[in-house]
Amino acid sequence: MTKKQPITVAMGDGIGPEIMDATLKILDRAGAMIEPEFIDIGEKLYLEGHSTGIPDDAWESLRRTKVFLKAPITTPQGGGYKSLNVTIRKSLGLYANVRPNISYEQFIKTKHPNMDLVIVRENEEDLYAGIEHQQTPEVVQCLKLITRPGSEKIIRYAFEYARKNNRKKVTCFSKDNIMKLTDGLFHKVFNEIAEEYPDIEKEHWIIDIGIAKIADTPQDFDVVVMPNLYGDIASDVAAQITGSVGLAGSANIGDQCAMFEAIHGSAPDIAGKGIANPSGLINGAIMMLVHIGQPEIAAKIHNAWLKTLEDGIFTGDIAKGGASVGTMEFAEAVMDRLGQKPTTMEPVSYGVEEKIEETVSPMAPSVVDRPKADVVRQLDGVDVFLFNNELSPDELGAKLEAAAGPEFKLAIITNRGVKVYPGGFPETFTTDHWRCRFNLNDGNMEASNRDILNLLGRIEDAGLDCIKTENLYKFNDQLGYSLGQGQ
Repeated sequence: MTKKQPITVAMGDGIGPEIMDATLKILDRAGAMIEPEFIDIGEKLYLEGHSTGIPDDAWESLRRTKVFLKAPITTPQGGGYKSLNVTIRKSLGLYANVRPNISYEQFIKTKHPNMDLVIVRENEEDLYAGIEHQQTPEVVQCLKLITRPGSEKIIRYAFEYARKNNRKKVTCFSKDNIMKLTDGLFHKVFNEIAEEYPDIEKEHWIIDIGIAKIADTPQDFDVVVMPNLYGDIASDVAAQITGSVGLAGSANIGDQCAMFEAIHGSAPDIAGKGIANPSGLINGAIMMLVHIGQPEIAAKIHNAWLKTLEDGIFTGDIAKGGASVGTMEFAEAVMDRLGQKPTTMEPVSYGVEEKIEETVSPMAPSVVDRPKADVVRQLDGVDVFLFNNELSPDELGAKLEAAAGPEFKLAIITNRGVKVYPGGFPETFTTDHWRCRFNLNDGNMEASNRDILNLLGRIEDAGLDCIKTENLYKFNDQLGYSLGQGQ
C-alpha cells in the first residue's frame, strides 16, 4: 500500500488530547498509512453556541473521509445539550456498535479468565432517539422507538459478524416480558433472522438476568445483540469485569462511514495529569486499521500492546496501587515492542475485513429490497392523555363517560400505567397525568380522525385539559397497542 488513507481525527475533551496524542504516535511509529485531518468538536464548540457540538466543516471532513477516530468528548451538563456521540452515530447511519470484551488474566487480575464475548449494540433508535417531553408539572416522558428495519439491520449484522469471525452462538437480550410490542418486535425479528443461520446457535435472555449472567458467567456468551440502551449498559459491565473499562475499544459501523473510539468518557478529573490509560483508544484504532484494510499494522500494534501488558507495564488504573507509568510512558513502551509478540497469550493476527453487507447470502434480501407484507391497519380507538390535579378518578370517569359520544366508549383510565377507573384501588398512588382509553362503541365497526377530533371537542367542552393523544390501531386484526395494567 502506497497511498495514505485520509481519516478524520478529533482530539476530544478532558483526557482526550493526551490519549489521542499517545495513540497517534503509536500509529505513526508502526507505519500506519493514514493521513489525519483534525476537527474541533465537543465542549468548546457547545459553549461557543454550536447546539450540536459540531460545526459544518467537521461534517464535511467526516462525510468525505468516512473514517473517524475520536477521543472522548464532554457534553456540558444542563442547558439541553444533545449527546454528540448520538448525533454523529445517527447522522452518519452508524447503526452497529461493536464492543469486544476479552479478559487478559495472564496480566490483569480478573474473576473471569475465560471471557471472550462481543456485544453488538443497536446504535440509532430505542430510547436514544432522545424524544422527550414534559407533559405536566409532575410527569415527563421519553419515547422508545424500535423499528423492524432497524432491528433487522443490527441482528443480521450480529449473525454475519459471528459467521465471519468463526463465532458459534448469537444471544439476544430484550425485556419483552414487559415491553411486549417494542422489545417484542426486536425478539421476534431475532427469531426470524436466526432461521437463516442454521450453522449458528441462537438463544434469548431477558435483559436483567442476561446482564447478571454476563457479570457472573461471561464465558457462556459469544456474540450478544441487543437494543441501544441495554447495549450501552451491558457493554460497560462486560468491559469492567475484563479488568478495566479503560482497556476497551469500540467500533461504530454504518453502510458508508465508521467511527472508532474508546468506550470510556473524558474523565475531566484526571485531565492534564498525564496518567490516563490510552489502551481503549489504542484498541479502537486497531479496529480502525482492520476496517481500512491495514490488518498487518493492526496486528503489529495489538501484539506490541499485549507484550507491554505481559511485561508488567501498566497505567495506574490497572496497577491498582502498584508500580505504574504515565500515558506517554505507556505509549513509549508499546512503541518499543513493535515487532514483538506475547508469549503467554496467542499472538493476534487479522485478515482483511470484508464489508458485512457484502457477505449476506443472496437468499436473504436486504431490508430495503424485502417486499412489504400486506398489512391492514384499522383505527380501533384513541388514548387521550389529560392533565388533572383536582378530580378524583371516579369524578374524571363520570365526565369522560358523558363525553364519549356515539362513536366511543370509555374503556379504562390509568395513571402511570395502572388502572384507576373503573374499579381502581384507593391504595394506588396517582399523579397529575391520566391516560383515558376510548375504544369503539359496541356495534361501531370503524371510526376516523374526524370522530377523534369531535371527541376531543367534547372533552374540551367538559373543562378537561388534553395534553396528548395516541391513536389505537389493529394490524391484520391484531392489537397494535398494549393493554393497561388491570384491563
